[in-house]
Amino acid sequence: MKAGVFYSENNLKVEDIQKPTPEKGEVLIKVMACGICGTDVHIFKGDKGCFPTPSGTVLGHEFAGIVESVGEEVKEIKPGDRVCVDPNKLCNECYYCKSGIGHFCEGMIGIGTSVNGGFAEYCAVPQSQVYKIADTTTYEMAAMTEPVACCVHGIDMCNISCGDTVVIIGGGMIGMIMLQLAKLSGAGKLIMIEPVASKREIAKKLGADITIDPINENVKSVLASNHIDKISTVIECVGKTATIEQAIDIAGKYSTVMMFGLTAPDDTITVKPFEIFQKEIVLKASFINPYTQKRALELIDSGKIDVSSIVYAYEPLEKLPEILASDSQRANGKFIILP
Repeated sequence: MKAGVFYSENNLKVEDIQKPTPEKGEVLIKVMACGICGTDVHIFKGDKGCFPTPSGTVLGHEFAGIVESVGEEVKEIKPGDRVCVDPNKLCNECYYCKSGIGHFCEGMIGIGTSVNGGFAEYCAVPQSQVYKIADTTTYEMAAMTEPVACCVHGIDMCNISCGDTVVIIGGGMIGMIMLQLAKLSGAGKLIMIEPVASKREIAKKLGADITIDPINENVKSVLASNHIDKISTVIECVGKTATIEQAIDIAGKYSTVMMFGLTAPDDTITVKPFEIFQKEIVLKASFINPYTQKRALELIDSGKIDVSSIVYAYEPLEKLPEILASDSQRANGKFIILP
């Protein structure tokens, strides 16, 4: 079968490898759609991801497909089922798992990061990681369940109250999901800061009351002209030091700044402790998707969240190395690979 195999920094090849056979407790999935994530890019560029990625690993952790066969002792899943996958398999034995914070599991298996994942025609996964999708949900939509699950965890930590003013920095796929989740959480006013005009237009369609071009507009002046004087939550979805510092700068008193975007491991930011003190800002970050996969899928299945409008393009597996290597292509938006 064809698969996108990572070997080393800037070295991923689409090549033929052995089709997996499901072992006891496993499900073999014919992959129909797999999203390209920022984590895939970090791994490709040689940066540290959530988990160490051995050379020879098939990447891809945002995927959905059809169950082709099952191993022994698989009872709830059968061939023909349409499913998506939670890529983070907990050990359920370490201190963190037993303390209800399993996303810090010391023995976690990352499907598509530490073991073979979904940038392939087939992938075998533990049955515990498989979720059936609604008949009305496409495979492309279901492939977005994992990023939505990560965002659900992040939005939970923001503690948004009805009527709050929320600013999203960055109108990529994550920013658009966060925008919709903030709206569902009861935000009274939603503001998107994004330099790309087409993304600002999508943000308006998805519920943004105000959009700001940070390149050609003065963000603080636009906020002031719209009488925005109390920002309750700022969600940074870019992963750049400048935009994290901007988030802290525009946050209001008694506010939360969610540093959701993934920076390079050695990046540092400049923080004025007095500003944090004076405004009593709470700085938070969110790590992967603990126990939120089912909630995310229910949002997609029910149509409460739109994950189709924020996809830029669907491409064949053969295009994967080119897209991972091209910052300019990925800047256009979310890519989904169709193996």
